[in-house]
Amino acid sequence: MSQAKTFAPSELIINEDGSCFHLHLKPEQMADRIILVGDPARVNTVADHFDTKECEVSSREFHTITGTYKGKRITCQSHGIGCDNIDIVANELDTLANIDYATREERPEHRTLTMVRIGTCGGLQPYTPVGTFIASVKSIGFDGLLNYYAGRNNVCDLEMEKAFCEHMQWNPIKGAPYVAVADKALIDQVAQDDMVKGYTVACGGFYGPQGRVLRADVLDPDQNKKIESFEYDGMNICNFEMESSALAGLASLLGHRAMTCCMVIANRYAKEMNTEYKNSIDTLITKVLDRI
Repeated sequence: MSQAKTFAPSELIINEDGSCFHLHLKPEQMADRIILVGDPARVNTVADHFDTKECEVSSREFHTITGTYKGKRITCQSHGIGCDNIDIVANELDTLANIDYATREERPEHRTLTMVRIGTCGGLQPYTPVGTFIASVKSIGFDGLLNYYAGRNNVCDLEMEKAFCEHMQWNPIKGAPYVAVADKALIDQVAQDDMVKGYTVACGGFYGPQGRVLRADVLDPDQNKKIESFEYDGMNICNFEMESSALAGLASLLGHRAMTCCMVIANRYAKEMNTEYKNSIDTLITKVLDRI
């Protein structure tokens, strides 16, 4: 029998109250079902649907409420903006599930988390107008995060990576994109027949990486046109957002189920924008709560 892996204080940072470093959550405060949102204020919007609330924790952009919804224990966790924040959230949630904080040892039995990110995005196709719900089957990460982890090739679609780079005439100065795959069973469970299933590009920024030109020019002015025309296995890239690739990739590496579903609030193809989306995203929240 192999010896349990032990984690040093510099690697697994535990606060004095027994909570994880950034999220300030304790193991007993986290449910197996987790809804992830970017905006800390949206945690309250989700939790307003809960029948009961057992705990609430806030630290920086990380806001957590755990409660019950129709008999299901659910944690809603905010992660802020960007794949770098997903690196913090996914890893710390995994430690709460799979490391004994008292001994700093990996638990002998793996605990699997189910994580669904509810977000907003920019649509890239004529069939993804403002208000469309999109489930990210695969996410192309422009952020490079997963490239820092051993085993990334085992959880990525390498053939799609190759096809995408060839189609884009990818400039290596931008780093290597990766294609993370969401949990198929979870996609079917949550997306069902009323969400568009497609590919997503997860960008490392909101402006230049998504092809927006303000005062600084972008490296590839034709980037978005090439992204819109990319097709692989009969599917297109439907949207831009900023977290789905890291979530799907890290969840696969760590043995969890994860997916992202977003509401389109801007259609880059039609140049439309809805800044009053906060009133309509509640429909997507209810669907996910019912189906998670």
